[in-house]
Amino acid sequence: MILKDFMYTIAIKVRLRVLYLFVFLLVGCNGGASFWSSDGDMNWLIFRGDPSLSGYTSTRLPKNPELLWTFSSDARTSSSPVVANGITYWSDKRGHIRGVDLDGKLVFSHDFKTAVEATPMILDDMLYIGRIDGYLSAISLTDNELKWNFETWGQINASANFANFDGRQTIVFGSYDYYLYCLDSATGEELNRFESGYYINGAVALWNNHVIFGGCDSWVRIIDTQSGIATDSLLLENYIPASPAVMDNFCYVGDYAGNIYEIKLEKGKIANHKIILESSDANATFVSVPAISSESLYILTYDQHLYSINRKTGNVNWKYLMKGNGGESSPVVCRDKIIVCTKSGIVSILDARTGALEWEYDTGEQIVASPAVVKNRFYILTARGTLFCFGEK
Repeated sequence: MILKDFMYTIAIKVRLRVLYLFVFLLVGCNGGASFWSSDGDMNWLIFRGDPSLSGYTSTRLPKNPELLWTFSSDARTSSSPVVANGITYWSDKRGHIRGVDLDGKLVFSHDFKTAVEATPMILDDMLYIGRIDGYLSAISLTDNELKWNFETWGQINASANFANFDGRQTIVFGSYDYYLYCLDSATGEELNRFESGYYINGAVALWNNHVIFGGCDSWVRIIDTQSGIATDSLLLENYIPASPAVMDNFCYVGDYAGNIYEIKLEKGKIANHKIILESSDANATFVSVPAISSESLYILTYDQHLYSINRKTGNVNWKYLMKGNGGESSPVVCRDKIIVCTKSGIVSILDARTGALEWEYDTGEQIVASPAVVKNRFYILTARGTLFCFGEK
């Protein structure tokens, strides 16, 4: 009887493991968060950590972070770091792509010989990145060969993203030539394009089978990735310099004046919208990207504060006065903690629930990049091109 019960228990466990694997593959193949999940591993493959640009990860930050090492490239950058299989990659304004391993040793280098400001995006051992000369390039990380270039007629400032189009893996990105492009990831073949009203400066966010982006014409647009057709749009009060962030059926985006909007999404449409944080300063600027958890929204504002806003009620949970200007860096939520950087070079970790400061480090250099968080470590890249690796020794 004991043996029979034991065998029955084993059979149930096997069935559950198979069911789990099936669900994992199903969600992953549909472009869901699990395909890109950085939870508990050594990957942070895209700007903000996942295609929805939510800035959320369930990976825990180290309990007692210490500086493990730094790597100085001595080349200015506006890129954020990305991590694939433990190797951290970024671009610089001289046109180099660098990769350093877990010990801070240079293991990858590629020179475009033209300026690059965008953050790389990694998919299936390929690195995709836009350039100031208007090209979107694909580099193999296995042999360091340039696989293809796609030319646009304007500079590309932001990270590319991933989507499915007609059953094909595609790369989606915006250019200063006013177009949003959709390319075959393997060949660089153009599959579709959508014309906006002005420059596209930020990255697009993936939501179900749609992408959402803002432009310098002040419009937020939703594009169906299967048809390439715009399904809805919304005019904000000022132009949109940064990227939207999406979680569940809600999109959060800020305009340049500092107003933060909550947009409810339904069936490819905008069901309703509201200003969740209104700018109180006519001369304010906002260039960061909000970070989202299941309960709260975190915003680094022009007035040097990090705000926590209850997503359900819209009330401010707390606000924390940062040391130095907020700047372009965007916060990242790591379960019950939040990591945030100021333009002045201060890296802070706060309790996400209370806003209490738990850890702080002064890099001594300006920071415009967003953090990358992986298992037992996090990476901070300064504007001077110094990569800081923090973890537990």
